[in-house]
Amino acid sequence: MTEWKARRFWKQVTVEPRDGGYGVKLDDRPVKTPGKSDLAVPSRALAEEIAAEWAAQGEVIAPLTMPFTRAANSAIEKVTPQRFEVAEMLAAYGDSDLTCYRAGAPEGLVQRQAEAWDPLIEWAAETYGARLIPVEGVMHQPQPDAALAALSAEVHRMTPFELTGFHDLVSISGSLLIGLAATRDLLAVEELWKRSRVDETWQEEQWGVDEEAAELAAAKRTDFLRAHRFFHLLSGECH
Repeated sequence: MTEWKARRFWKQVTVEPRDGGYGVKLDDRPVKTPGKSDLAVPSRALAEEIAAEWAAQGEVIAPLTMPFTRAANSAIEKVTPQRFEVAEMLAAYGDSDLTCYRAGAPEGLVQRQAEAWDPLIEWAAETYGARLIPVEGVMHQPQPDAALAALSAEVHRMTPFELTGFHDLVSISGSLLIGLAATRDLLAVEELWKRSRVDETWQEEQWGVDEEAAELAAAKRTDFLRAHRFFHLLSGECH
C-alpha cells in the first residue's frame, strides 16, 4: 500500500492580519494547525517566516522542513492550553542550572567554567535579584528559594509563543540563565551556545572528537539558534 502524502495545491502564499495577529494564506485558504485551529501568530515577521516555509515546498509537503510552522502549531495547540505547567517546568531548571555545577579539577576546566558561567550568574543577580550559588561536583544542591522565585516570576511573564521558543533555549542548553540571556540578547547567540558547551569542548580537546556526538551537537546547535530566532521574531526583531 502506498503511503498517502499531502501535496501542494497552491500557487501563491500571502500574509494577512488576523485575530489581533497575522495569518498565512495559501491562495484563498488560511493555513490551519493540525487540530484545525487558525494559525495566527503575534508578529508579521514570524508570519513571513512561516509563509516562506510554505512557499518553498515542492510537490509533496515535507513538514520537517517547516520548523517555524511546527513551532507555531505547538504554541497554539500544546503550550497555550497548559501555559502554567510549561512555565513551571522551565523555571525548575534554575534549581539544577548547568552554570552552577563546577569541576574541582583540572585547573584549566575550572578556570574555563568560571570565565564562561560566573558572568551569567552575576548578570542574573543584577537583573532579576536572583543569585544562584555555584557548587563543586554533580550532586544536586538546592538553590535559594528567593532566587528561584524571582527567576520563576520572569518565566511566568512569558506568552505561550515566547515560552515555545524559550523551551528549546533552556532544554537544549540545560540552563535557565543561558535561556534568559538569549531572550535578552545579553551576548551573541553563538557565544551563548559555546558557553553551554564548555564541558563538551574540554572533553573534545582532551580526547578528540566523537563523530556521532559531533553530529548530535550540530543538530542541537541548529535548534538552539532557530529557537533564538523564533523568540525574537515575535517582537519583529530578526537575528
